[in-house]
Amino acid sequence: MENTYNILQHYWWLVIPLLGSFLVFLLFVQGGQSLLFTLGKTEVQQKMLLNSTGRKWEITFTTLVTFGGAFFASFPLFYSTSFGGAYWVWMLILICFVLQAVSYEYRSKKGNLLGKRTYQIFLIINEVLGPILLGTAVGTFFNGAEFFVNKEQLTQLSMPVISSWATPWHGLEAVLVIWNLCLGFALFPLSRILAILYFINNIHNETIQIWAKKD
Repeated sequence: MENTYNILQHYWWLVIPLLGSFLVFLLFVQGGQSLLFTLGKTEVQQKMLLNSTGRKWEITFTTLVTFGGAFFASFPLFYSTSFGGAYWVWMLILICFVLQAVSYEYRSKKGNLLGKRTYQIFLIINEVLGPILLGTAVGTFFNGAEFFVNKEQLTQLSMPVISSWATPWHGLEAVLVIWNLCLGFALFPLSRILAILYFINNIHNETIQIWAKKD
């Protein structure tokens, strides 16, 4: 029986890094949004860039949710404490992806209240903050977070909560840890490089091709 459990543990540790690598690869969608005004010199070119990445953002978001779900299915205690340890960081990531979804849906619709330019700015915010915050949150897996775990709390029927915060910031202090930010800032240029390679391969426009190769 012990060997069976070991096999299952190895299985989940194979699945989780695989999903994580897929998620990092799919961040080219966020990288493409940051290049909107760099590669897109005209409105037509910007539309080509957004249409190219607009068909892929759902896959990125789905992979992010699946990545978290894999942790929940395999290591629920780790999920509840580690993801809770960076609570506000994960909430900000979610807000960034919601802004992305709303922007792709309404940016081109006539009569939208905020205007096309505002939704384009939302996409750039998603590109800048999305990878950085995602890297910061994952960095807490390695560097820890400011919370305590007390399994004895399970015996308290009134409040069986095993984890508690060490600071009133509820995980936002993770962005002040330099090693967490290092991983986040590493994902940012990586997403842009992936986006450039994607645009070179996917968009057959001479001007975009030239600017992409220069960047």
